[in-house]
Order: sequence, then C-alpha cells, then structure tokens
Amino acid sequence: MAETGADMSRFPSAAHLASWVGIAPGVYESAGKTRPAGTRHGNKWLCAMLVEAAGSVARGHGKNYLAAQHTRLAKRRGRGRSQVAVAHSFLVSAYHMLINDEPYRDLGAHWVSRRTQEAHTRRLAAQLERLGHMVVIDPAA
Repeated sequence: MAETGADMSRFPSAAHLASWVGIAPGVYESAGKTRPAGTRHGNKWLCAMLVEAAGSVARGHGKNYLAAQHTRLAKRRGRGRSQVAVAHSFLVSAYHMLINDEPYRDLGAHWVSRRTQEAHTRRLAAQLERLGHMVVIDPAA
C-alpha cells in the first residue's frame, strides 16, 4: 500500500495494476507468432518485494494455494518464472481484496486438482453423450 496507495480506483482492473508494477507477462510477437518475453518495466521496488515474498511462500512448505501454485509451475517453468507468477497472484488478490473490502480466503492446496478432475469428468460425460449414451454420474464413496 506504500507504493500504490489504498485507493485502487486509479487502476481499472487488476491487469492494469500488474502492468504498472511490471509483473504482467510481456509477449514478443513477430510474424503472427508469440513468445514469452519476461516481465515488463515498472515499479522495481514493489516488483522486487512481491517476488521476494513469493520465494518465501515457496520455502515455507505450507499447504496453501500459492505454495501449491509455485510447486506446480516450478516443475515446468523453473523457480524464477514460478516466483514471478506467484507474485502476480499476490498482486491480483491484493487488488481484489482492496476493491471489494474483504479478507483473503485461501483456496487450498488441492483446489486446482479438484477443479481439473471435475472438468475431466464433465468432458468425458459430454463425449459419451455425443456418442449416443445416457450418462448418470454417481461418484464413488
């Protein structure tokens, strides 16, 4: 809040705030093809603080959404990129907490896997229905 102030009405959306801070993903585009281009220029003090906080979340081995996000992304993209992604999530959640005047609610470490399983179940059921079968989903106990 020291860098942005408590008044978030200056930023129309969380993406505008992330772009101002320099945490928004940059994209290099040429000949219709896009490639990742690192982060953008922005508020270097706030950006550094958010990335450092994201690193501490990763070292904490906590069972929360942000630690699980860091672990999941670090496997594929590397530690540095996952810290920037978690820092972006910090900033977006802080924006929404300040705009809506509500406290932080953690989604839990297994939120992504539960969401993916439900989507996979819906996708398979729709595929069976397209093949002409009637599907009734009854989860096992």
